[in-house]
Amino acid sequence: MSDRPASDGGIAIRGVRKTYRTGERTVEALRGVDLDVAAPGVVGIMGASGSGKSTLLHLIAGLDRPDSGEITVDGLRIDSLPERELTLYRRRRIGVVFQQFNLLPTLSALENAILPGTLDRLDREECVARGRKLLGELGLSERIDHRPEALSGGEQQRVAIARSLFFDPPILLADEPTGNLDSRTGERLWDLLGSIAASRRMLVLLVTHEPAAAAHCRVVHVMRDGLLAGSIDVASLDSSHRPVNVASELALRAAELGRAQG
Repeated sequence: MSDRPASDGGIAIRGVRKTYRTGERTVEALRGVDLDVAAPGVVGIMGASGSGKSTLLHLIAGLDRPDSGEITVDGLRIDSLPERELTLYRRRRIGVVFQQFNLLPTLSALENAILPGTLDRLDREECVARGRKLLGELGLSERIDHRPEALSGGEQQRVAIARSLFFDPPILLADEPTGNLDSRTGERLWDLLGSIAASRRMLVLLVTHEPAAAAHCRVVHVMRDGLLAGSIDVASLDSSHRPVNVASELALRAAELGRAQG
């Protein structure tokens, strides 16, 4: 691992630990994680339930704080930021997309997409223009006035992506983003996220437990029991680049890394 802090849209994590209390039980979600993620492109963090992958993403997103260790995102040390600066970091410097779309049901697609600008009290006309442009780029020009209940799952997730891109962040975090989508819609979403990473020269960091999802990444970091078990160069796995072959090989390699760590 390099000691160089992250910059240009990258992430550097050093010695990160996080413990939770559940009743009388103490759970070590992260036990001293070191990780470098370089931009741009789609990069995955893969692991089984309880491996610590979602906890790590939440810390990178500034939704929680580590007990110890350092987290640097796009050159900014975030683990010790004051709460107000952390709020601005979450709103302006990163985008986050979850399995649940988290759209406000009483707002239209456009109103949901421009919510970050609305919260920042930016000029309404500028926000609307920005929202229309983003939704148009994501193929939703004809759906901007529809509320979430009138949109398909894939359309709702694209609205959530538009919202996450409102401030043009260098990093998009995606936590199981296809978990509520059928396989065909999920494949289209992977293509979309890949296009976003390429066209915007940004980092899309994906958290998943599914090898089929991780097969769309350029690098996959495997987590097990709160630690980084190792990293896999996805492009080296299958010369045919068929997703089904890559996913199968990923599952095998991840299992090997987990056994080696154990």
